[in-house]
Amino acid sequence: MNIVQITPSAGDSFYCENCLRDAALVKAMIELEHEVLMVPLYLPLSLGEPPEQNMSPIFFGGLNVYLQQKLSLFRKTPRWLDRVFDSPRLLKLIGKMAGMTSARDLGETTLSMLRGEEGKQIKELNRLVDWLQTQDNRPDIICLSNILLIGMARTIRKRLGVPVVCLLQDEDGFLDGLPAPYSEKAWRTIAERAKDVDAFIAVSKYYADAMQKRIGFSSEKVHVVYTGISLDGYALPDAGPEVPTIGFLSQMCPVKGLDTLIDAFIKLKKTEKLSDARLRLTGGRGAGDRAFVEKNRRKVDSCGLTNDVEFLPDFDASSKLAFLRSLSVLSVPEKQPVAYGLYVLEALAAGVPVVQPASGVFPELLDMIGGGVLCEPNNSDALAKAIEGLLLDPDRAREMAKKGREAVLEKFDIRQTAAEMIRTYEKIAE
Repeated sequence: MNIVQITPSAGDSFYCENCLRDAALVKAMIELEHEVLMVPLYLPLSLGEPPEQNMSPIFFGGLNVYLQQKLSLFRKTPRWLDRVFDSPRLLKLIGKMAGMTSARDLGETTLSMLRGEEGKQIKELNRLVDWLQTQDNRPDIICLSNILLIGMARTIRKRLGVPVVCLLQDEDGFLDGLPAPYSEKAWRTIAERAKDVDAFIAVSKYYADAMQKRIGFSSEKVHVVYTGISLDGYALPDAGPEVPTIGFLSQMCPVKGLDTLIDAFIKLKKTEKLSDARLRLTGGRGAGDRAFVEKNRRKVDSCGLTNDVEFLPDFDASSKLAFLRSLSVLSVPEKQPVAYGLYVLEALAAGVPVVQPASGVFPELLDMIGGGVLCEPNNSDALAKAIEGLLLDPDRAREMAKKGREAVLEKFDIRQTAAEMIRTYEKIAE
């Protein structure tokens, strides 16, 4: 099958599930001998990217998108000038300052992108479709990484004459976080544009149901394909860490519950049996997360726990396995219900049990694979108690993680995900 995967990049400064998911899927589909082209948007993509011959140039460069939104002049500039602003080096620099965009600018640009050919980035949309038309092999299907790209679907289908599918994963948090009136307008525009998409593919049943209720598309139009991970390099550790060690693996931002975990850790340190426990935090941060991280670092210092809590540098995918092997338990206490949690699969593949809130996908996911316990969301006392139960009973934690690992190996290999995705694509393209 000939597939085009269109994926926005977060700039790779933090753990972005959507970027990691798309890159792993593209690699696995290529290994299954399908023709797959990955089209990055906004910023350079490097974390786990597929081979160079399967990557297109960057489209909708972040700086051009911004300038075309703010100034009509840049909607008419020649391509040679646009190329200057699409320089990967310049875009990487811009990516580090992404958090400086105002809420109003973000809302207006989101709406414009959702409106596609009626938006202010029409020049970028036409350039993308023009380029796709010049490729030797006509795609059998085009996949949009998330519903925020739905504005492209109408033009793509009209000009290329191929089906367009859209993946669904955690867009609701971003859309609900837009200021008024942009959030309501964005949801309304998405509902109107949903008819331009041939099918939606959600990463969990929970999220398929949630988005179906929010947008109103028919159940026949949505499919569920659980995302797996590449299992290369994962193995059960010979032994756990010498001291009880709790880990956090996600973007270091408020919604991921970093502060909730730190509060739970402070409570645990007050118990005699866990006074030697340690906390390790990784996943990187966006420009807008720095103040939040520093605030929590100061809280740790004020409690005299500076030497017990490790804020690791910017997220580095190559060191992820070593990080996981250093843990006794992993927890990312998400504050809002989420569509998925790749870090759960990654931890269990490494033989590390998890503690997660009983919300969103986690009851569904842990029911399928085990390997962890649930606790009341947004409750640091409940989180501390659940983590304490595993740390004080290492035999139970080890057995739990072993069963979870076996389930991940059996059900969540990325190659299985890729094969199921291809079957779904073929059904849609019939």
